[in-house]
Amino acid sequence: MNAQSTLDPITLEILFNVLRSITDETFIALTKSSYSTNIKERRDHSTAICDLDGRLIVQAESSLPIHLASMTGLMEKLLTKFSLEDIHEGDLFVANDPHVAGGTHLPDINLAMPVFIDGKPIAFICNIAHHADVGGMAPGSMAGGMSEIYQEGLRIPVVRLFRQGELQEDLLEVLLLNVRIPEERRGDYYAQIAACRLGERRLKEAVETYSVSILQSAFVEIVDRAEQRMREGIEQIPDGSYIFEDVMDDDGLGTVNIPIKVKIDVAGERIRFDFTGTARQVAGNINVTLNATQASVAYCLKALLDPKIPNNQGVLEVCEIECPEGTLLNCIAPAPVAARANTSQRIIDVVIGALAEAMPDAVVGAANGANTTAVFSGTDPLSGNEYLYLETLGGGFGGRNDRDGKDGVQVHITNTSNLPVEVIEMEYPLRVLRYELVEDSGGAGKYRGGLGLRRVVAPVGHDCNFNGAGERFGNKPWGIFGGQSGGMGRFIHTTTDGIEAQLEFKPSGIVLKDGEKLTVETPGAGGYGKPTNRSPEAISEDRDSGKFSKAYLKRNYEK
Repeated sequence: MNAQSTLDPITLEILFNVLRSITDETFIALTKSSYSTNIKERRDHSTAICDLDGRLIVQAESSLPIHLASMTGLMEKLLTKFSLEDIHEGDLFVANDPHVAGGTHLPDINLAMPVFIDGKPIAFICNIAHHADVGGMAPGSMAGGMSEIYQEGLRIPVVRLFRQGELQEDLLEVLLLNVRIPEERRGDYYAQIAACRLGERRLKEAVETYSVSILQSAFVEIVDRAEQRMREGIEQIPDGSYIFEDVMDDDGLGTVNIPIKVKIDVAGERIRFDFTGTARQVAGNINVTLNATQASVAYCLKALLDPKIPNNQGVLEVCEIECPEGTLLNCIAPAPVAARANTSQRIIDVVIGALAEAMPDAVVGAANGANTTAVFSGTDPLSGNEYLYLETLGGGFGGRNDRDGKDGVQVHITNTSNLPVEVIEMEYPLRVLRYELVEDSGGAGKYRGGLGLRRVVAPVGHDCNFNGAGERFGNKPWGIFGGQSGGMGRFIHTTTDGIEAQLEFKPSGIVLKDGEKLTVETPGAGGYGKPTNRSPEAISEDRDSGKFSKAYLKRNYEK
């Protein structure tokens, strides 16, 4: 870190807000100009500014925490492959591959565009968006059952999509040939490109007010101050070693109860996370690359210590991670990684579990621990066009030291929204028959866990295909300090005769006939503190809310 600031605090704060406004504006532009519901409605994308060393300086406020390391990963690979002398004004780079291009899974398409002033590069405008499909063996590119990354979709190394302002049409043709619904994919690419160009214009406008040298000094100090705040927070954690472990339900290919272990050593302003003892990488697509593990750990530490610290390279710098290569959390090619977000959620659970003793007022009961994925695809019977509806649904958030957990929300590393019923029925030939909270799915406690969601979907006038990926479908999200566990998730296929069949945790290739129903139930979350300490007013509110059965209330609170 710098020994002394080169900018006065007021100028630095103004510049930080200028840069953040640029990332926020580009985030909104990408939202409003994209084609797919996963981006324009659910906002599964992020925007950022990186410096010439590839360090992430500012990330949009609404960005996803898991994308932090994806964008820095891209920049690291980009600057390894190309020197700054090889990068020209008007270039725009695209990549997605987790093993060679710094990504975390293939649906997240990364773009990076250099910004030039007087013929010299000063920074990069970056964004990342989750495309609803990138090809591969299953619609949506996220299904269980994939055993190598080649099956998951199109792998893109770091390459130029634009060369000195000229679109490389042949490359775009390759990208679109390998995906489903290519016109929708083209629209999402164009939205990302437009967001990069907007960011370039805004950063050049900032230079007209503040010189390049002042702007680049701000880059250094923004990162240094974030790192300093993180280290000051770490010093508040009692020195010692903290251990915890949990399991993933399965990998979709027969391996079950897959362990994730962590030992956290704290000494002064240093903290070290050792994941030795975690399972070897598995055949199914729940593996995680090291940068995704880094993003998960950094998010968790920031959330526990100081949630108002800006998300940038300084947050990553404090996290010392030991994670043996070839394991679940530091996988190597050709490991499949499509469902890596579920594993990232479990990384956060084990870090919270380990630090519970040291930080009892900051931790929470285990949240739903999943990005429950549901993908419906087929042919619209009216238009004759193919469609693909992908969504990851929220669930319960854990009980906290002073309040109940939230119901039916995205948790931790994901910052997306649930897709409204109206949008689903307007965009796709599907009908949502029920959309509600799952009764009794929040773990009891002094402060209860949040409830999971239930969505019942049926194809209209045609047969369609379904695939999904669930976690916390076989192992409950645990409570903390005496709080009870939350409910588990499940997928249910109901025939026209009313016969119900519970599907595997990571089903693929399920055919839904016209009139049949698919129910998605997401996990709830664990409670905080003993149920016997819940206040009579809170129990009365539970009784009146309709969220809990009489049997649940009697079992947990009437003893």
